[in-house]
Amino acid sequence: MTDLVERLVPDELWVLFRRVVPPTEVIRPQGGGRRRAGDREALAAIVFVATSGCTWRQLPPVFGPSWQTVYRRFAQWSRTRVWARLHRVILDELGARGEIDWSRCAIDSVSQRAAKGLLTGPNPTDRGKSGSKIRLVTDRNGLPLSLGISGANMHDSQGLEPLVRGIPPIRSRRGPRRRRPAKLHADKGYDYNHLRRWLRGRGIRHRIARKGVESSQRLGRHRRVIERTVSWLAGCRRLHRRYERKAEHFLAFVGIAALLICHRRLATLLRA
Repeated sequence: MTDLVERLVPDELWVLFRRVVPPTEVIRPQGGGRRRAGDREALAAIVFVATSGCTWRQLPPVFGPSWQTVYRRFAQWSRTRVWARLHRVILDELGARGEIDWSRCAIDSVSQRAAKGLLTGPNPTDRGKSGSKIRLVTDRNGLPLSLGISGANMHDSQGLEPLVRGIPPIRSRRGPRRRRPAKLHADKGYDYNHLRRWLRGRGIRHRIARKGVESSQRLGRHRRVIERTVSWLAGCRRLHRRYERKAEHFLAFVGIAALLICHRRLATLLRA
């Protein structure tokens, strides 16, 4: 069991997680009662659920905590935005090493079927079946910088401004923190003049495919980078279909997938 926990939650990830997790509340100050399950074991179980796609009830008992305890811990950490804070901490570590390339960023979205819950809607490209959209902005290397979810019927153009605003101020190797890319690539779903004006007003150059003028594929390798990141997100099997009724839980799994992508890059640097 120890080997499995250490494989799912390496030491460097555990150190970063302890920086953002809220302190444990002592329910019985007088002592006694059952010993509280360890946070590292609970985190490893949550990562297992996210990557394997199993349900909470199917969680193997080898982790130690029961599936009810793991789910309660997941709900608590999602409510306190632990995953977003951990993602930002990892981005800071990458930015301090000069691994965030702000020269060209890209924006895109991907639709997933959804059984029920908030922030769902009829998917116009999937026979009107209920679904949700995962929206993201990546840097030139494909590292996810900003994330969001919405109903599948929400147009892509409506997600550009919130996503760009949602890029956190990230540390740089030299100079102040940075949160604005030099250039943003997007497909025809974002082909609107008001979005171009908004980007120019923030000092961001744009490269948006124009409807009826050029093919989205002319964006070339810069567009393929974010499509590769979408395939990385699919490595988190829990995102193959949305089963969470609560939108914050679905967003939490998106955040877990994103921070795992970023942590893999950081772990490669630490091992070098």
